[in-house]
Amino acid sequence: MYLGLDGSEEGRPIMRRFLLLLLPCFGCVTAPVDSVEHPNIVWISVEDLSPRLGSYGDSVARTPVLDKLASEGMRFTRAFTSAGVCAPSRSAIITGMYQNSIGTHHMRTSHEAEGLPTPYEAVPPPYVKGFPEYLRANGYYCTNRSKTDYQFGLPATIWDESGPSAHWRARAADQPFFAVFNFTTTHESQVWPKPGKALETDPSTVEVPPYYPDTPAIREDLARHYDNIAHVDQQAGEILRQLEEDGLSEKTVVVFWSDHGDGLPRAKRWLYDSGIHVPLIVRWPGKVAAGSVNETLVSLIDLAPTMLSIAGVEIPSHLQGSRFLGAEQPGTRRYIYAARDRIDESYDWVRAVRDSRFKLIRNFYPEKPYILPVPYRDRGVTMQELLRLHAEGGLDGPQLSWFQSTRAEYELYDLENDRFEIENLASDPEYLEVFERLKAELDAWMERVHDRGSTPEREMVNQMWPGGVQPMTGSPLIEPDGGTFDEQVQIILSAPTEGSSIAYTFEEGDGAHWNLYSRPLILDRSVTLRAKAIRYGYRESPEARAGFTIGG
Repeated sequence: MYLGLDGSEEGRPIMRRFLLLLLPCFGCVTAPVDSVEHPNIVWISVEDLSPRLGSYGDSVARTPVLDKLASEGMRFTRAFTSAGVCAPSRSAIITGMYQNSIGTHHMRTSHEAEGLPTPYEAVPPPYVKGFPEYLRANGYYCTNRSKTDYQFGLPATIWDESGPSAHWRARAADQPFFAVFNFTTTHESQVWPKPGKALETDPSTVEVPPYYPDTPAIREDLARHYDNIAHVDQQAGEILRQLEEDGLSEKTVVVFWSDHGDGLPRAKRWLYDSGIHVPLIVRWPGKVAAGSVNETLVSLIDLAPTMLSIAGVEIPSHLQGSRFLGAEQPGTRRYIYAARDRIDESYDWVRAVRDSRFKLIRNFYPEKPYILPVPYRDRGVTMQELLRLHAEGGLDGPQLSWFQSTRAEYELYDLENDRFEIENLASDPEYLEVFERLKAELDAWMERVHDRGSTPEREMVNQMWPGGVQPMTGSPLIEPDGGTFDEQVQIILSAPTEGSSIAYTFEEGDGAHWNLYSRPLILDRSVTLRAKAIRYGYRESPEARAGFTIGG
């Protein structure tokens, strides 16, 4: 369905349907969970990890916990992220909307660097929400430990808890929960050598891809990565043990995924499979066959609608992903899509489409080299080794191709016969039909999602923050606005800013727990009500307060 992401009339019917969806179904403290099955959901998410697990056939990996999880659930062999870098990818995952569709595609908006229109919080279209809001609205207790990186701040309405101690154990008795545990153990920065830390993985056992020279330094870097993978496997085991201790394993859907591929050169930040192909494992007792393998295409933008489907929650029509599991027959994908834009201070514009066998990459800046300045990346041992050997003339073949001063406008790869994406087939007449089909599909997708890659970032930011000033959400209205009542009273909250959610609490102090408002509140005791409105990317509204005395 076409979305008027620029606020045009074509988008307003979607907005009206979105509001109609929210109002009748949002949960509040007085609303019980209905009779629909609401299984618990736990996410174990990691960073910078391609499918380097034993269950994926990697003989070097030491991952007994995750391999057991795969044996108890479903392993997806063709799961991909919509970006090769964390913040744009995580923005798409939490909203179910492509990052280049909602203005969160540059990595990252919170950077402060000369020449960039940063820092800023992106302002997505008004109907865009973090999907945990829909779960909270249906009675779920939602927690996140603790990375966000959504590019539009941390709206208080997304999570019941978000922080280093967030856990399902803080929920009310028998309340269903959605709990996220993010581990940074496999992040790019954790591969950097640490003095005095010995390698546990034998460097001679690792596979060196052909776009790297086979040197001791690079082998040791890959070995460190495997050591970190073994550690994150243990961390995942602790979460699974806690589920077991609480008697929740059979009642909980467990999902393991990575935010993008390996944190290594030509992987992280890029749209090659090394940068966007990730592990995805789902254990759903009684619903997913143990030890099953799913080879259909999945994008992690599909996580949002799939989790809603699993939870028995209606899926909003504006989400751009599709279900791959759930209450109804899941859809199937023919293509996945990915985008690369500004990386730190270096602007780029790359788009990709992939089917089950072929991938087409379009470089919109073919005049640029592949390797753009990214100082953070350059701190890694493998990148330093590549730069050193290039300066010495020690690279050849695929190792040298990434150092070209210009790019091909199009890159076409046969992943079935060329898994490292070395041989560009874009100009090969034998693959003309494949090229034309994927090119047309990529163009259609960019138009369909209103790709914002062609809009200069400074212009886009000025549209979001006119004059460089962050807009403020209007204060919510409380009706009635306080007073004394003989019996219980119904309270209605509303906000003047389009697309804003409302958070409320009866607690005082900075540590108060903010509930998500959706339907009238019924008060039968004397309280002080605090409320604030939140529009993603805007400043939170000033707080509204009202005191209610019942039976006075």
